[in-house]
Amino acid sequence: MIEEPDVHTLTGPYVLDALPEDERAQFEAHLAGCDFCSTEVAELREAAVKLATQVETPPPPALKTNVMAAIEHVRQVPPLVHGSEPAPRRRFTRRSLLALAAAALVVAGAGGVAVDQYRDKNDAIQANDRVSAVLAQPDVRTVHGSVAGGGQATIAMSPGADAAVVVLRDLPKLPSDRTWQLWMIDPGKTAHSVGLAGGDLTQVLNGSVTGMAAFGLTIEPSGGSPKPTLPTAVTIPMT
Repeated sequence: MIEEPDVHTLTGPYVLDALPEDERAQFEAHLAGCDFCSTEVAELREAAVKLATQVETPPPPALKTNVMAAIEHVRQVPPLVHGSEPAPRRRFTRRSLLALAAAALVVAGAGGVAVDQYRDKNDAIQANDRVSAVLAQPDVRTVHGSVAGGGQATIAMSPGADAAVVVLRDLPKLPSDRTWQLWMIDPGKTAHSVGLAGGDLTQVLNGSVTGMAAFGLTIEPSGGSPKPTLPTAVTIPMT
């Protein structure tokens, strides 16, 4: 039996389908009556969908032709002899399947373009893995804030992993010479830059969350600023 308040920390593992069957059933029963967890699960699922679209790439036109041609040279597996043990089935993880898809693009694509696609896809996969690792932590908790002018900011943080995922969505569009800058604010009210954003994003923050009191978002000149321009678009307490 999952104890309160531990059940509230399971939103990340639940979205990633990382809960054992019994805990999943208990959490879903809890989810039916908990608005907080329902909202958090919906937002984390939205983040997961955005991550999936980052690695989605239309297959090159020649891919099907190349695959069909290659099939002609694939040796057929011999029939299973009575009494022999069947060969163990290989289990493919999502990462290995994505890596195979990326490799297929390199083989089927054209020169440098395919290599660039492969590198971009690998970068996206690695970013997804970093986000998933934070969301799967047992101590992850989530805080939210409304951005001035529209939009939402969500921070999913794990003190144990000393890491946090930021989800920014529906932000107002900025002029080309302005950017969103992300800050971690310590108890002494000193702001530490942890990244820039051109708009909506989902990523692991570039900095420690240990001992930090709040997350802040400001509008800055292109390239960012050494100190935040006040007022902040949103400040979210983290303690």
